[in-house]
Amino acid sequence: MAFKIRSYHSADQLAILRLFRSNTPRFFNPSEEKHLVEYIQNEIEEYFVVEINDEIVGAGGINYFLENRLARISWDMVCSDFQAKGVGSQLTQYRLDRLFLNNKIDLIVVRTSQFTFEFYQKMGFKLERIEKDYWAKGIDLYYMELSKSLIL
Repeated sequence: MAFKIRSYHSADQLAILRLFRSNTPRFFNPSEEKHLVEYIQNEIEEYFVVEINDEIVGAGGINYFLENRLARISWDMVCSDFQAKGVGSQLTQYRLDRLFLNNKIDLIVVRTSQFTFEFYQKMGFKLERIEKDYWAKGIDLYYMELSKSLIL
């Protein structure tokens, strides 16, 4: 399956919301949509989309906290029809490769849930802590880290 990863454009917002909704309530609580809109409109630093045949089937971002030499992978999602087909792995690896080349970053963080933390474990992230009902009732925070010093 051939796909393309490119930078997000504001015209992609509706497609991102469709991705979110395709993953609700399985991975997200509907109440989180307003946080996604706030992120898309005001907090994006780098955000990428995955296209297959000009259709957006995945998305995920990077936020930087350079004072702490840290980057956070943010708002990852893959259309439910394209999960378990390598889209998420390729998108995550694409961002990790960018971060591995950035000499201002030592630590990569992902804040996820009990539903997807095993995916990030397979990508090398280590679970640091869990906070019950963080995202919404029944959706816990799984805070995970990947130290570049362990990779390079």
